[in-house]
Amino acid sequence: MRVVVVGGTGNAGSAVLRALAEEPVVASVLGVARRLPDRGAAPYDGARWETFDVGAETRGPEEERRLVAGLTELLTGADAVVHLAWLIQPNRERALLRRTNVDGTRRVAQACVQAGVGHLVVASSVGAYSPVDDDVPRDESWPTGGVRTSHYSVDKAAQEAVLDEIEREQGVAGPLVVTRLRPSLIFQGDAGEEVARYFLGPLVPRAVATPGRLPVVPLPAGLRFQATHADDVGRAYVAAVTRRDAARGAFNVASEPVLRASDVAGVLDHGRSVALPPALVRRVLALAWGVHAVPTDPGWLDMAMGAPLMDTTRIRERLGWAPRYDAVDTLRELLDGIAHRRGLRSRPMAGARRD
Repeated sequence: MRVVVVGGTGNAGSAVLRALAEEPVVASVLGVARRLPDRGAAPYDGARWETFDVGAETRGPEEERRLVAGLTELLTGADAVVHLAWLIQPNRERALLRRTNVDGTRRVAQACVQAGVGHLVVASSVGAYSPVDDDVPRDESWPTGGVRTSHYSVDKAAQEAVLDEIEREQGVAGPLVVTRLRPSLIFQGDAGEEVARYFLGPLVPRAVATPGRLPVVPLPAGLRFQATHADDVGRAYVAAVTRRDAARGAFNVASEPVLRASDVAGVLDHGRSVALPPALVRRVLALAWGVHAVPTDPGWLDMAMGAPLMDTTRIRERLGWAPRYDAVDTLRELLDGIAHRRGLRSRPMAGARRD
């Protein structure tokens, strides 16, 4: 089996590459990325690499056609394409994010159709779902309308609409099987510096993630979330790739237990949290983002507070997937990675010393 991974240099991509390297039926992996990683370092050394920007700006239909044709050439001969390319930052440049996240998905899907690829596995997210105000687990039938104040959620919902359109164009049982994986938050120790750079920024000391450092842990009241180890997410992608006949449609990916304020406080070695009104937290975050003190806009909080808890019955039963890592241990590993500025040898994952 020949697999192409588009955008495989970041948090999820590094785990997907590790999982593909362990799968006997996968004979070769081609990595396609806007900026190449250190191809001599694990896990990137197990793939061949080509440079391509799926979010490139085009001027007119002819340039667009040539761009998709170039991508089609790279994907020709692949049995499966895993599409992970996604920009989180710079979140003030919405046109750039939209080109990569939404237009990039459309281009990859069109290139798969033109190249005769049989299977496209796309990185969607819990962020694609419409918001809820309860803790009832939702399955994959819950609407993917997104959270309108979150640029990430809006783009994830638009990405799902692109895939709907591709499926309508080729029919329900068309030759291209489209799989949508909707993971929870994805954590691993080696993503520590990436997560800190994207969400904390340079002004927040990484030492706040060190156990015992904070006297109390202030968090928005009612916050709860699911987290999955990156390697479990990587295994979910490989389960989809190797079980194409069972993989059409959407699959929630999440580990247990559901994490709440007490869990976060416990991992930070204090056990005590302070519940703050979400509206107050949002105002403070909006002010900090407005003066460029943090890279995280308030839409991320809106999405975190409204995202549904996910039921994972479908992926367990159809693809035989189950997590190997506990969510609490996964959070602990990420915080350790933040405190020690851990990263891998690619631009998205690089730690401060490598930058």
